[in-house]
Parts: sequence; structure tokens; C-alpha cells
Amino acid sequence: MTSDAAGATSSDSLEAIADDVSRCRACPRLVAWREQVAVEKRAAFADWDYWGRGVPPFGDPEAKVVVVGLAPAAHGANRTGRMFTGDRSGEWLYRALYRAGFANQPTSTDIDDGLRLIGALITAPVKCAPPANKPTPTERETCRPFLERELALLDPVVFVALGGFAYQALCTHLGIRPRPKFGHGVEVTDQAGRLVICSYHVSQQNTFTGKLTEDMLDAVFRRARTVAYGDP
Repeated sequence: MTSDAAGATSSDSLEAIADDVSRCRACPRLVAWREQVAVEKRAAFADWDYWGRGVPPFGDPEAKVVVVGLAPAAHGANRTGRMFTGDRSGEWLYRALYRAGFANQPTSTDIDDGLRLIGALITAPVKCAPPANKPTPTERETCRPFLERELALLDPVVFVALGGFAYQALCTHLGIRPRPKFGHGVEVTDQAGRLVICSYHVSQQNTFTGKLTEDMLDAVFRRARTVAYGDP
């Protein structure tokens, strides 16, 4: 494999994707930012050895529920090397996954904390931390083959789209046209019968203001579990 978003091969695996993601340098702006952040650390994490690379998917390779976010946070996943780990957004997400039975513990602090996902996997359309949490359309398209490779290896029944960016990326990949307007709780099914459930992103902007509550997030994951696994 090359160190860019190369296409899938017959011998592809999540491990191979993780290796390619971690070595990818295809987007100069993202590479510069992720590495700058890894050097100019937040004071609270001054003792950390930041990951500072692309962040691979995390979770159960047999997952029937795939959670899709936006991109790694500069001092979260870009620091820890695991999706939604080490920041406030991740605290919300993993508590909800735990309450829904998708995680063995409600906390995610670092890659050696013992966290496991059961029946769920987390990924993002963009694998590197972007400045101001805003990847460009070109960066999303450059990274798109990674998401395509991941989903080709999985057999999901339900996708949970955290935010409009994830929703757009999923609908593009799944060929959903026309695309219903994004909104919390909006559902749409692709031609293969796979369900996409929309949720507001677990960003602090949404959780601090009450736009997204824990009850709202729990309802999304209860719905995902019911559809994917038949649990009430």
C-alpha cells in the first residue's frame, strides 16, 4: 500500500487501513496542522506524546452499527490516537454507547484504558484533525477512499451520522438521492435497506447549549440497537 488514500485490495483489512491512515500525508494543510498541534500542546497535556497522525476507525469488526463523526479533535483523538478519545465530545459519546450496551465501560481516556466496543464501530470521513474543526470539500474527497475501504469490509445494518458533515458523506457513499434535509432523528434508508439515523454532533457547542441532550442521544442509540439487533 502507498501512504495516501489508496483503494481497497483483495487482501484489505481494518489493520491495513489503520496503518495506511496513520502514514497518510495526502493533505498538506491537515498534515501541517496535526503536527503543529502535536508540538504546540495544550498546557493540560504538556506531558503527553501526541499521536499527531491520521486516526483509524475504532471498534468491533463485526459491528452492525457504524457511528460516523466529522474528524479527529486537535487535542482529543489527534492526541490519543483513538476516535473521540480524550475530549468532552468523546465523554458524551462513550457514555451513550455504554448505556446502550455498545461499550464495556463509559469512559475513553487513552488507547490503553481497556475500552472495547461491542457491536459498534466508530469512524469519520476525514481522518486528520482540521483547523477550526472544518475540513475542506477537497480534503473530504481525498480521504473518501479510506471510508469506502472500511465500509467494504464491514456489514452494517445501521449508520449513526453525527452531524450534517457525516450525513452528507454517508449519503454520497450509499448513493442516497435525493437526500432528506438533515435534522436530529431524521432517518433514511438506502437501496440495500441499510438505515441512516441522524444525530446532532456531540460537540460542546451542541451539548453545552442543550441543543443535544443525553436523552436525545440515548434515543438514537436505542433505535440503532433495536433495528440492528432486535433489542427493545
